[in-house]
Amino acid sequence: MNTPTLEAAQDGLVAFLLVSMRVTGLVMLSPPFTSAPRFVRIAFVLAFSAALFRAPAVAADIDLGALLILFVEEFLRGTLMAFGVIVGFAAFSFGARLIDVQVGFGLGQVLDPSTQRPTPVLSAAFTLLASVVFLATDGHHMMLRGFALGLERFPVAAPWPTEFMGQGVFHQVQGLFTLGLAMVAPVVLCLVLVELGLGAMARNLPQMNVFVLGIPIKVLSALTALAVWALAMSTPMARVFESIFRAWEASFR
Repeated sequence: MNTPTLEAAQDGLVAFLLVSMRVTGLVMLSPPFTSAPRFVRIAFVLAFSAALFRAPAVAADIDLGALLILFVEEFLRGTLMAFGVIVGFAAFSFGARLIDVQVGFGLGQVLDPSTQRPTPVLSAAFTLLASVVFLATDGHHMMLRGFALGLERFPVAAPWPTEFMGQGVFHQVQGLFTLGLAMVAPVVLCLVLVELGLGAMARNLPQMNVFVLGIPIKVLSALTALAVWALAMSTPMARVFESIFRAWEASFR
């Protein structure tokens, strides 16, 4: 027969495992952590779970099938929170792809160290820039505070309202395109004007090879516009992650 102390230890272990499953869904899929070594992510999951788990939320003697369902549900909840961070990083990639397509950088690709896949030059650069901005704006601290707030608002094994999932996903995807475009809008406008100028040149000087001449002109124009817009770009970049965490906070109230 189990003693009360042993039963309390078993309940605490179950609560710790449930919290760690939610932390795993967030840490293993969020871009800032995906590039870290696996043992570092595992150590962080264990340390963060130990710091956050509280009194047991579910008895340890529940049915094994029900316990496995709870593990899966907590992992999916952590994954849902990680989706917001993924969308934030995707906004950077979306903005960079708009420039890559217009300039023609899609013809030559480089290896992205974070995804281990070939990526256009600016897309790879903006992916690394997203990690820098995320850390520089204390995004990692806001993410951890948001997770702690979510755990307080919706403890482990507690049901989540379905409207939170649907509305949160919708607003985050909507912000992906809006903020991604706002991040590079002046550069895109500059390239559109360059395209109009090249089109007028091709119409009035048909003997010139505008395609060959236009490639270096567009590359130079894009890099110059990025250099000029770099300082002002920090505001929409910071808003990318702030909007996600504000949505978390509003959903957890």
